Amino acid sequence: MAELDTSGGGKKKGGKIRSKKHTARVDMTPMVDLMFLLITFFMLTTTLAKPQAMDLAMPDKDVNKPEEQLDVADNRTMNVLLGNKDRIEWYIGMADNPLTPPTVENYGKDGIRKALLDQAKQIKAKYGKDIMVLIKPSDKSNYKNLVDILDEIKITNLQRYAIVDIADAEVGLLKRDNIY
Repeated sequence: MAELDTSGGGKKKGGKIRSKKHTARVDMTPMVDLMFLLITFFMLTTTLAKPQAMDLAMPDKDVNKPEEQLDVADNRTMNVLLGNKDRIEWYIGMADNPLTPPTVENYGKDGIRKALLDQAKQIKAKYGKDIMVLIKPSDKSNYKNLVDILDEIKITNLQRYAIVDIADAEVGLLKRDNIY
């Protein structure tokens, strides 16, 4: 930054004595100190966004204790098969003898969420018990699909669900409908 030298004190040709003029300077040190104090204050008082995690209890696989396995009636079990291209296929019952025809859905309120709510309401009215949702990810599904279906179950407030392995007959259903 350049400064203008206005010293020139003493007599000039005209005989007048001029007083020495001082340069106008703004000291920025207090403003910089204040800026650092504000930055420090906001860094210390701001709460950082904590990642949200869903609690998921997974049972141990112990084939030596079959008496600890929970049997659920086929007519109250909704099987959700996760395919590729963000597609889902679901049915009620068993793969070799489904009680409802396998239906291909998308995610969202008009897709699997509507199917979950409708089926839960029908099963509750018919049997007086809650629906059990079995989530079966395939080799072609991705992690995002699993998180999306868990979110849909959380939104619909279903309490009974499990993540299980997909059977070969169910992979055949996915291949038949071109979502494997």
